[in-house]
Amino acid sequence: MNNALVLALFALLALGSAGCQGQTSTQPPIVPIRTMHEQPRYDPQEISRYFRDGRSMRPEVPHTFAQEMVVEPVIDTGVEDDGSYTLAIPETVIEDAGGMQALVERGRDRYGIFCVPCHDAAGTGAGTVPERSGIATIRPPTYHDDRLRHVPDGQIYATIRNGIRNMPAHGHSVRVRDRWAIVAYVRALQLSQADRRSASATPTIREAGR
Repeated sequence: MNNALVLALFALLALGSAGCQGQTSTQPPIVPIRTMHEQPRYDPQEISRYFRDGRSMRPEVPHTFAQEMVVEPVIDTGVEDDGSYTLAIPETVIEDAGGMQALVERGRDRYGIFCVPCHDAAGTGAGTVPERSGIATIRPPTYHDDRLRHVPDGQIYATIRNGIRNMPAHGHSVRVRDRWAIVAYVRALQLSQADRRSASATPTIREAGR
């Protein structure tokens, strides 16, 4: 390497070092896509000039309520007045869904979104999340365990709603009717893999299409 090339490299390094001032620039950053950099949103508790009261976090509209709130307590919680789990999916839930077959179909759709990652498609508990975690203690139990085949429908519903052990609550992300739909599909999974000799001892869901 000749001397001229070495001098040129040192000169470039010197120019580059001169450009690094080591302090915060007051100039705005160069952002090619401004819509991603400056999003029209409010931060929590930020003052709003749009609303008269100046609050960006809006209160509930008076005299209104969400449709999900208009349900019987047992439908919302899966628990009877005496504190016990309701034994079967409430009839009104089945009727509103258009029958048991429609409820099971809806449950299959919701189960595929919210449950398969941990419980897998067959309900054995060998989903992607527990398999990749490498921690045996977070693996959920199989739905085909004799104990879970005989728990009340309300208990499965309450578990979806409130969570249990490593399983987080899904009450904020799964609607009330969809939780019952998942319960119906879990029962269908249990029936599909139950031994015919013990099928009579397995809790049964109502005939499809009822």
